[in-house]
Amino acid sequence: MVTAEAIKIRKVMNEMGREKRPFFFIVDFEMEKPVIWPLDAIPSYIVADMPLFSNIEGEGAVRQGLAAPREAAPREVKSLEVTPVAWEKYLEAYNKVLAGLNRGNSYLVNLTFPTSLGGRPDLQAIFYASRARYRLLWHDRFVLFSPEIFIRTEGNTISSFPMKGTIDASVPDAQRKILEDRKEEAEHNTIVDLIRNDLSMVGEDVYVKRYRYIDKIRTSDRELLQVSSEISARLPDDWREHPGDIIMPLLPAGSVSGAPKKETLRIIGESEMASRGWFTGVFGVFDGERIDSGVMIRYIEHNEHSYVYRSGGGITALSDPHKEYSELISKVYVPVG
Repeated sequence: MVTAEAIKIRKVMNEMGREKRPFFFIVDFEMEKPVIWPLDAIPSYIVADMPLFSNIEGEGAVRQGLAAPREAAPREVKSLEVTPVAWEKYLEAYNKVLAGLNRGNSYLVNLTFPTSLGGRPDLQAIFYASRARYRLLWHDRFVLFSPEIFIRTEGNTISSFPMKGTIDASVPDAQRKILEDRKEEAEHNTIVDLIRNDLSMVGEDVYVKRYRYIDKIRTSDRELLQVSSEISARLPDDWREHPGDIIMPLLPAGSVSGAPKKETLRIIGESEMASRGWFTGVFGVFDGERIDSGVMIRYIEHNEHSYVYRSGGGITALSDPHKEYSELISKVYVPVG
């Protein structure tokens, strides 16, 4: 997906890389309204907390190393009042996706929907109470608390960590069940292959470092098991002089779009209720030496008169629509405690 704004921000990233100016960026899914700021000039309405950087206390300091985010005192968060998309509406979109899969236009499509939230969720309270690897608050616009790394660099090595496959840890023998599920394995393999191909556009010697390992995610009322892989490649020695050429060709993130990307994005556009905007985009930091970035999932958005929680899952020819609908709803949570 190439837009005029994507070309523009790629150029700005490269210019800042050549000038050795650290920056913070947010790129929406459609790449129509990306934003970038020098790391020491992030606006006050943006609060970020991630392994490489945090401006929670306003100092905008780059972290030393990739340590875990420091904890902030949690604030009380009320339980979310959720109204999922109607089953009939979901099934209509699902069938459009399935038709594209059956025509051979895609192997995997990530289908997402907004879930309506009652009341007026306190986005700031949710930000400070949530526990996640990547947290981002855009005041009165959205909050996210994502467990998923997009890309990281260490030296001249770039790595991506796609997440594909979620199960409630309370399910008997949950880990074995998700790792042996044919549909989940096929979906994960497709994304691993896609990410390998993506990384080959910016680096060499691509390899899978870890395959289908398990992360545990705790929510307010349960624990989830999440399946991930780690794929790495070697970047050229001068990559820091053109970080935009590393970041932008990899977008949108494969784990939240599907494969092959071009046709899958068309199917997503025809099947989902509206454009995704910031949801499933990416945000991150280039500190002059390293890139650290997260996928913008586990996402609550404030529209003009409503609040929605956006979520979804990967659809393949082996999918069961009832299970996919249940997964979409199960991902509506705030990881606290």
